[in-house]
Amino acid sequence: MRDALLAAYADPERGYHDTTHLTEVLERVDELAAAGVRFDHLPVRLAAWFHDAVYDGERDAEERSATWAEQALAGLVDDAVVAEVARLVRLTETHRPDDDDANGCALSDADLGILAAPAGRYAAYVTAVRAEYDHLDDETFTAGRRVVLQGLVAKPRLFHTDYALAHWEDAARANVAAELG
Repeated sequence: MRDALLAAYADPERGYHDTTHLTEVLERVDELAAAGVRFDHLPVRLAAWFHDAVYDGERDAEERSATWAEQALAGLVDDAVVAEVARLVRLTETHRPDDDDANGCALSDADLGILAAPAGRYAAYVTAVRAEYDHLDDETFTAGRRVVLQGLVAKPRLFHTDYALAHWEDAARANVAAELG
């Protein structure tokens, strides 16, 4: 299963949602855990592995990733873990977990943590996202990207865990504001 997931993330057609992204999300999950953020480690880590397992620029990629997780994990972990992994993967479509959803908050923060990256890494991220949508003309891509970013910054908080809010929020908002500008 690991090899199949790594092969999916290593698809040369991917720009940003590749093995580097997977590694960074897993590292941020570890960072949150080390900082004492409470969440259920097994489903969150499995959801991190599966959250972009399918990524082709289509709107239902999260759903197809969740379905893959449901099929691949059936019989390997108990049904409640499978259901939670699939729910978490689906949640990454909006990154809007409920405040009391510790697992959703941890995964969402780990996935969006790239927004708080140092300037050089953030610029590389933006370039890689653009590469994933190279089938779109610049005007269409820019308009769509603007909608996504404006939707994120319209949230009262980009990050849901206290740790990410304290450590990543300001940098993320500065990066997004600079990109929108």
